[in-house]
Amino acid sequence: MSASAPSTTAGTVFGGRYRLRTRVGSDTAAGAEFWRAEDTILRRDVALSILRRLEREDGAVGGDDPTGSTRAGEMVVRALRSGSFEHDGCARLFDVLAPGHAGVPTDVLGVAVTEWVPGRSLAEVIADGMIKPLAAARAVAPLAAAAEEAHRHGLVLGCDHPQRVRITADGRARLSFALPRPDITPADDVRGLGAVLYTLLTTRWPLSGADAARAGLATADRAPGGAPPPPSAQRPGVPMELDTLTVGTLGPSDAAGHVHTAAAVRTLLNEVVEEDDRSALFPPVPDGVPSGPGDVWQDRGRAPARADPRRRRNLLLGLSALALGVVSVLGFVGVQVGAIFSEGDGPRIVVNGPVGPSGAPPEEGSAAEGGVVAVAGVEVYDEVGDRDNAGRVSRVIDGDRESGWRTVTYRQQFPALKPGIGIMVSFASAVQLSSLTVDSPSAGSVVEIRASPKADAAFEETTPIKDSPLGAGGATQISLAGSQPLTHVLVWVSELGGGNGEFSTEIDEIEFRRAGA
Repeated sequence: MSASAPSTTAGTVFGGRYRLRTRVGSDTAAGAEFWRAEDTILRRDVALSILRRLEREDGAVGGDDPTGSTRAGEMVVRALRSGSFEHDGCARLFDVLAPGHAGVPTDVLGVAVTEWVPGRSLAEVIADGMIKPLAAARAVAPLAAAAEEAHRHGLVLGCDHPQRVRITADGRARLSFALPRPDITPADDVRGLGAVLYTLLTTRWPLSGADAARAGLATADRAPGGAPPPPSAQRPGVPMELDTLTVGTLGPSDAAGHVHTAAAVRTLLNEVVEEDDRSALFPPVPDGVPSGPGDVWQDRGRAPARADPRRRRNLLLGLSALALGVVSVLGFVGVQVGAIFSEGDGPRIVVNGPVGPSGAPPEEGSAAEGGVVAVAGVEVYDEVGDRDNAGRVSRVIDGDRESGWRTVTYRQQFPALKPGIGIMVSFASAVQLSSLTVDSPSAGSVVEIRASPKADAAFEETTPIKDSPLGAGGATQISLAGSQPLTHVLVWVSELGGGNGEFSTEIDEIEFRRAGA
């Protein structure tokens, strides 16, 4: 069978809104093409799985389902059933276009629209060389959890095809394209999980050789019994548990030790990861992959890293902040001890609050400025779409005003596309703040400071404290006088800077000051 005259070319618009940009793969067994596309209404990237009507190469028609219409109908129905399923290991389903839908070509039997998963394909990941076995286990664990949850709801993912899976920037495997073939079963998903793990460990795809070739992967060799050789036979340092898992998922279903469920895959991967976390104090077994700059244990003979002046400065700032904290604690303890043994009516001591010159709390709206508060964690907060430039958000607390974080460029002002986007800042413990300073060149932007009970709280759970426009090309100080002690602060960008179809906000530095002298 072959595809009819193509209507799926770059620039084609489906449903009046989804414009094809780049074809990234295909699953011939399902009759599906995988495309990166643009949602022209919401101005965001999406992933399209397109089912094409098929015809025989000789032009003849035969069989019970010569064009694949019946199979495509089953796949579309299955996609509609999975519309409410959401999991971090699987791209969200946005839309399903059935045959006859306005804007769907006649040779297209169905389209599933899912979120676009930024990152790289399996072939692109292993093109840089083998990755560490524990990194492979950490990558596949969320995909296994998604398969387990899907099977519990009577659904399947279709992760037994290498081009349906992508690896995110933080090293997590996610199912990226919908519409698996109708005859797929949970057992096929289990084999797919083992195949993805096997590929990350050995750079070879152990299932269909045709799928491997289309994905740009080498095909795994086969042992006399038909199963691929264990990963440890092809590289050193693979833990026995991962060896057993890949053999158990890819071997015959009636073999001893066969792994039957995604739950078993997820459980074993989590145990391997947890064991690695517990044994981090001991040197790892050599695995054929050089140690990275961030690894605790370095290879012998590795050239020492060049001194980083910025890192040294940040370290000195951190040590200075720690020293100030120790001095503050010792001073507080001294005052408490002195108050216990002293006589007379001295000024009263206020705990967990700022103190004015007379010993009483300052009046409302006039918090005394204290020292800079050290930040324990920072991340991009976005409940609607992809977190804009999430890998750069740590720059807002690095002490360097020459580097920063910015949103992507939007063609419409908030809240047309999303209600806003924010930076969630976390402290090691609750702190009474007097003010914060936002250094930003994005004039016209408006930020809202909100208290949050936890880093991953829903927006409705956060409480507004104060909002303020950002000045042009300088620092904007926002008073937090009268606020309660906080552990998490959300700096919420409710209005972007710019105009004329190019809206964005850049934040170079955020500095918090505690209340008190």
